[in-house]
Amino acid sequence: MQHFGKVAVLFGGTSHEREVSLASGQAVLNALKSKGVDAHPFDPAHTELIQLKREKFNRVFIVLHGKYGEDGIIQGVLNEMKIPYTGCGVMASAIGMDKWRTKLVWKGAGLPIPPFYLLTDSSDFDSIEKELGLPLFVKPACEGSSIGVVKVKDAGQLKKHYELIKKIDSLVLAEKFIGGGEYTCSILGQQALPTIKIIPKTEFYDYEAKYNRDDTEYLCPSDLTSEDEKHIRNLSLQAFKVIGGKGWGRIDFLKDTDGQLYLLEANTVPGMTSHSLVPKAARQVGISFEDLCLEILEHADLE
Repeated sequence: MQHFGKVAVLFGGTSHEREVSLASGQAVLNALKSKGVDAHPFDPAHTELIQLKREKFNRVFIVLHGKYGEDGIIQGVLNEMKIPYTGCGVMASAIGMDKWRTKLVWKGAGLPIPPFYLLTDSSDFDSIEKELGLPLFVKPACEGSSIGVVKVKDAGQLKKHYELIKKIDSLVLAEKFIGGGEYTCSILGQQALPTIKIIPKTEFYDYEAKYNRDDTEYLCPSDLTSEDEKHIRNLSLQAFKVIGGKGWGRIDFLKDTDGQLYLLEANTVPGMTSHSLVPKAARQVGISFEDLCLEILEHADLE
């Protein structure tokens, strides 16, 4: 794998998702090394980014989750240093990290999204509860891994949760509860991989269910009909293209009890841990974790 040159695996960082990023990055690093790639760990929390240029890295595999890794900032720095990197560029990364703006872009493109509100101090919280119905979800717009997400079940509680969440993120969303199932569709290059249905044993697919429990069920192939499977894959590719996505990513969905599919959010640097979804979908089409990492690295370029 000499054509890749010297590769930095960026992981760790300083976001709320540091621990997940450390796990993802170590898995990617091990996989690349096992395939003979000259890969090295690089944690921006401990090493200045300028060292990427000084140490003459030829490519960067980004496994930084959350702010300062998934939001376009690191992508802009790497563009300036002219070091090719994996995944989305500045624009798609910035939009994808911001759930509010992602929804606005998708809505403008005519793609299906659940009803939602951007909350502010002057919001009519009681009215929003009535319009969206209970239960509903309230969440920070610019965090990943379900950090800060709360399911509001009792009337009069939305404002209290908003006040707590706005300490994490200045943008807070309230979103209608869609109760027919959670799905995800991964994208690799120009291909949408098989859909996964997620069945958490917690109340919803929260941080605990994603990373700390072994009882979450993942159905791949999912329970969708062949027609719905084709539809969700097409929606994923459309949604990814609309935000300017490239390389690899993941689009999450909700299905209502009538079978209608809704786009939930985009993930431009998906997890790569033992619990993660892109590797599960890749295995379904015969791509091992090691080969998946090579394929992602193959797509590394500049914006």
